[in-house]
Amino acid sequence: MKKQRFYGFAICLSAGLTCTLLSMLVFFNPVKFGITFTLGNLMALGSTAFLIGPQRQVTMMLDPARIYATALYLASIIIALRIGNFQSIVEEEEVVRNKLLTLLAIILEFSGLIWYAKYSLSYIPFARAMVSKVFMTCFDTEF
Repeated sequence: MKKQRFYGFAICLSAGLTCTLLSMLVFFNPVKFGITFTLGNLMALGSTAFLIGPQRQVTMMLDPARIYATALYLASIIIALRIGNFQSIVEEEEVVRNKLLTLLAIILEFSGLIWYAKYSLSYIPFARAMVSKVFMTCFDTEF
């Protein structure tokens, strides 16, 4: 059972990361980038549900310590998808505004993604300590 959950986590996370990386191909089209990047984030978000279950994940995301980061992350996802989906039915001057709003949503979403990565590492034993050690080793200015 645990093996199947880990495989589900790994497959969903890999698909999310692949989608996120593929979004770089359409980076100069903010709306397409926003939609692709957001779908990758949704898949990555869903991956941790395989490890701890969806009900526990939602409960933990709504914990008072995490509620603001969760709200920011989910709001930015909704904004990016909503703006991207209405791209084709708006007038020309609205398209420019939509691209700027999409970029703002992507920046907010990326901020939430950083929080989510830290949050996801808390489910894997010693993962946060290992990542912290790697970052300290890679970005330490002293030799």
